[in-house]
Amino acid sequence: METTSRAHVHPTLLHRIAIGILVLFAIVAAGLAGIPAASATSGDAGGDPITWAVGPSNETAPDGRSWVELKLDPGAGASDRFAVRNLGNREVTFALTAADGYLTPTGRFNMLPSDKKSVDSGTWISMDKTVTVAAGGTAVVPFTVTVPANATPGDHAAGIAASIFSEGAPDGARVGVESRIGFRVMTRVAGEVQPRLEVQAAGGYDGTWNPFQPGSATIAVDLVNSGNVRLTVDASAMFNGVRAPSDGTEAARPIELLPGDRRTIQLHEGGVWPLGIVSVPVTVAQGVTALDGSVNDLDPIVRDVAIWAIPWPQMIVLLALALVVFGIFWGRRRRSKELARLVAEARETGRREAELQQEVV
Repeated sequence: METTSRAHVHPTLLHRIAIGILVLFAIVAAGLAGIPAASATSGDAGGDPITWAVGPSNETAPDGRSWVELKLDPGAGASDRFAVRNLGNREVTFALTAADGYLTPTGRFNMLPSDKKSVDSGTWISMDKTVTVAAGGTAVVPFTVTVPANATPGDHAAGIAASIFSEGAPDGARVGVESRIGFRVMTRVAGEVQPRLEVQAAGGYDGTWNPFQPGSATIAVDLVNSGNVRLTVDASAMFNGVRAPSDGTEAARPIELLPGDRRTIQLHEGGVWPLGIVSVPVTVAQGVTALDGSVNDLDPIVRDVAIWAIPWPQMIVLLALALVVFGIFWGRRRRSKELARLVAEARETGRREAELQQEVV
């Protein structure tokens, strides 16, 4: 988990709040990284920066796991360990916290901040409140996960973090910063597994005013994991027989959805000619993510999305051509009528002159 921060601005210095916000924006706020031996660095006014790392552990040291995966019956419990490594050159006391976990819109794992109350598996974790680690040392901390008897079956996400709190006073504004680093704890409560993915899709067309160039189509796919287990999802669309993955490149990868997660992804494809109504099939591959990381595939979900691709530039060109053709035709018709009128007038004039000559004779 990368550093996450919260500010506490002294109430008598509200006029300094803008300075406090700028200071906070300088702190990286991100999710639980989910990698072994993730580390963070924090500085305070009292001395050298503090650097530390947190991750699952065996009895003596980090064991290389990215996070903790448990499968428990309702009412059951399990014990595990994590290690806090102090990579700095002075002794540090870290605060230890657990909270409900979630995925950010970018797909990174995070846990609720300390001012948000956990209501799920973040409340199932018991451990010491603090740990003191010597400079360059490692402390192994045991913890216990106890599942309530009335817990619902399926996946429940939480996080464990080690944090420090520091204060600074830039330009007289007292600002407190909480920095934390941690890992994910996934608990699958035994019972009926109910994978369920809701999919809605809508498309739009972005044309070009050059009638000899194609435009591009974009489809927004809304995904909601309304089931009780973690899903791995990969959405794609077929444009003229060519697969377009979720980020418009061949490097697109599946995304993870925890129970209750909602995510919107974009499918984009260029080189689409405006042909009126374009029907694009969208396929959402899905699978249940097992505790070992493998994926048990489910039947894909297919949605046909209608995109209004009105060929306005081409229609304008056709209209202009039609006007030119009509103008040419109308001009020729007018000239033909004028020529016919002149011929008729000449004939009438000749007839009258002939009649006058007969009368004279």
